[in-house]
Amino acid sequence: MAPGSRGELSSFRSRRGPGVPSPQPDVTMLSRLLKEHQAKQNERKELQEKRRREAITAATCLTEALVDHLNVGVAQAYMNQRKLDHEVKTLQVQAAQFAKQTGQWIGMVENFNQALKEIGDVENWARSIELDMRTIATALEYVYKGQLQSAPS
Repeated sequence: MAPGSRGELSSFRSRRGPGVPSPQPDVTMLSRLLKEHQAKQNERKELQEKRRREAITAATCLTEALVDHLNVGVAQAYMNQRKLDHEVKTLQVQAAQFAKQTGQWIGMVENFNQALKEIGDVENWARSIELDMRTIATALEYVYKGQLQSAPS
């Protein structure tokens, strides 16, 4: 018979003797292989789930670190802004005080200028009086000399 013909198959079956296993062990072997495959898949799934959780934990830690880093910068900017606001208020108060002081100085300078003008006016008045007095004194002197010359000696 030719190989693979029906006669060979039947002779194969008939050759199975007491030591040859029946087709049942093939099923148990497949069943065992299936269970091993499923166990490996479950292990892979568990490993994948573990890695996913670790990745989520790492991402969460990274996000928190980034947020903390940004918060430090924001907090620093906030503190700087508060300091600037305080400095601006202080500067405004000092500018108002300086403006008031400057106004007082301007008033004092104006008063001083007015006093100088008055002194200048008094000086001119004094010169005018002095000139008038000299004129009067000279006139009186001429009159007195004229009386002396006309008086009998």
